[in-house]
Amino acid sequence: MPSAYDELLDATIQHLEGLKSRGVRHVSVATETLQALAQPARAAAPASRFSSAPAPVVLRASQPEPRIVKPADSPPVIPTSAVSKAEVTVPATPLDPQVKAAAFASLRERALVCKKCEHLASSRKNVVFGVGNPDAELMFVGEAPGADEDEQGEPFVGRAGELLTKIIQATGLKRSDVYIANILKCRPDTPGQSAGNRKPTPEEMATCIPFLHEQIDLIRPKVLVALGATAVEGLLGKTVGITKLRGNWQKYRGIPLMPTYHPAYLLRNQAMSEKRKVWEDMLAVMETLAMPISDKQRNYFLRS
Repeated sequence: MPSAYDELLDATIQHLEGLKSRGVRHVSVATETLQALAQPARAAAPASRFSSAPAPVVLRASQPEPRIVKPADSPPVIPTSAVSKAEVTVPATPLDPQVKAAAFASLRERALVCKKCEHLASSRKNVVFGVGNPDAELMFVGEAPGADEDEQGEPFVGRAGELLTKIIQATGLKRSDVYIANILKCRPDTPGQSAGNRKPTPEEMATCIPFLHEQIDLIRPKVLVALGATAVEGLLGKTVGITKLRGNWQKYRGIPLMPTYHPAYLLRNQAMSEKRKVWEDMLAVMETLAMPISDKQRNYFLRS
């Protein structure tokens, strides 16, 4: 079995285990997926057109087969405790540019009118969908919009965003060359607070992250960079501290994912050693993307 499959399998299992540890006992599964479970496995034919729906998920359940609970007005669910293995397939066929543009526009429209989290929809000023090149090879994923992002409707425009832009430029790229998005599209509400931010709840992340999954499926970056522990938790379901994860390659549905510190952390901790850690992560990203690296770039933040 290919190692890439094993890594993808492990990441999916860890995500399900993470949900279980947070008290989630069921995961929603589309009716079409349940029907597919009853069919024998078969090779997927190359897709000629792309659907804006999320990539198909094939769940392989251990015996005995899980009991399916189907409330009258809810999608069918499978108990997470019964799921032993899962495989997620990401389409590999290049997308037709017009189809991709239409799917991206449709996704954006759905996100902009989303009110699934009523408390967030009522307190937000703008939905922060994402920004950048929809054909980017490099994609950054953060936690959630802050006050500046909520005001302008664009991710990473505050002080942390300015630092992220400098990091991107230090690699030789422009902000417009990459794509930037967040786990949440709305700013987490802060009742009674005039300033400050809070971490998204697991329920908020689970509700909003399908938008991000669809963005990634459409953009198809060659490398993902997860900025901070919340981004890692949202994408991989891992709640391990970012200090232990940063600098160590992970996999998101077959895509190399580099966890690193959030720029806001570097604003709080100005130590040269911490800046160097983030830069080492970016050097690894550049190497994976086969980007040219100068001696000057390799020596950033090294003490003379």
